[in-house]
Amino acid sequence: MNKALFPGKYIQGENALRLLPELVNLLGKNGLILASPTAKKSILPNYLHQDSWGSIQVSAFGGECCEREIRRLTELIRHENIGVLVGMGGGKTIDAAKIAADLTGIPVIIVPTIASTDAPCSGCAVIYGETGIFESVYYQKMNPQVVLVDVTVIAGAPSRFLVAGMGDALATWFEARSCHHTHSLNACGGYSTITGLNLARLCYDTLLRDGREALASILTNKITSSLNHIIEANILLSGIGFESSGLAAAHSIHNGLTALAETHRFYHGEKVAFGVVTGLHLTQADLSEMQTVYSFCKSIGLPTTFGDIGLNDPSHEKLMQVAVKACAAEEGIHHEEGEITPEKVIRAMIAADAMGRAGKLR
Repeated sequence: MNKALFPGKYIQGENALRLLPELVNLLGKNGLILASPTAKKSILPNYLHQDSWGSIQVSAFGGECCEREIRRLTELIRHENIGVLVGMGGGKTIDAAKIAADLTGIPVIIVPTIASTDAPCSGCAVIYGETGIFESVYYQKMNPQVVLVDVTVIAGAPSRFLVAGMGDALATWFEARSCHHTHSLNACGGYSTITGLNLARLCYDTLLRDGREALASILTNKITSSLNHIIEANILLSGIGFESSGLAAAHSIHNGLTALAETHRFYHGEKVAFGVVTGLHLTQADLSEMQTVYSFCKSIGLPTTFGDIGLNDPSHEKLMQVAVKACAAEEGIHHEEGEITPEKVIRAMIAADAMGRAGKLR
């Protein structure tokens, strides 16, 4: 059976955050914003003094989407009789809000303040341990009721977030293609629709067409059509594309990399980008395709070597830790063709690093 998932509403535009009180009132009463530290300190003060925002409470995100933070948030929702939850911030803040809303049976509005992942639109979330190591994926009963994307806010964030989002989005087409070829199930428990598959391809094409100009736009504090396109690709196209078409090697390798403390200072999408180039070697992709991807990554500053993700001359033992975690039975890497083993993953990582280093020497 073919299945696809979508958010209830997707709204993107400059100063879109002004619509938040209206959307909260549309879904219920007694709203609560789970805000990242940056959102609480630098974004919300511009709005909370307005009368329409007066009834909305704010709670600061604890810093990790882990069992302890989820438990704190669900207890707060029940104690304060919250009717609508808003997740405002980056990927982990958003994921914590989605899980807590699902557990307490209330609607959730997602307000990403950076375009660094495709988490905002999806009906799944990643739970980490308190030290940042990947633990599991949590699937909600429904996708977010509203995703509200304020382009003005995202354009004001550091450019590294947008680049990391392009790394996450870069995986969408390659993983979707693998799942399609091997008839693997997607995150919805079905097979990709033609909509999901084509949105995944559109995501990739948009990155190649607009990625470099979007980065230039954000570096020069300009909101351009290219920046709008990349924000949409990072959040909406990648969100629908990965969830409706499936995951494969790139995200599994990301999950494996979280086993090494050296990688924890790097963003999700940065580690996914290294997972993409590793996946291309693992699946023996065409050389011309690999060259296109490496060139794109190099042009916007995405990782293509071990050193780019904090691993300077990693030992075989450390690479085995990554590979074993990446090859866990439940991982999407097994959606690739053939039998995938830790040894094959290690060889692919070494090959990916070698090609990345060779490209930097030219």
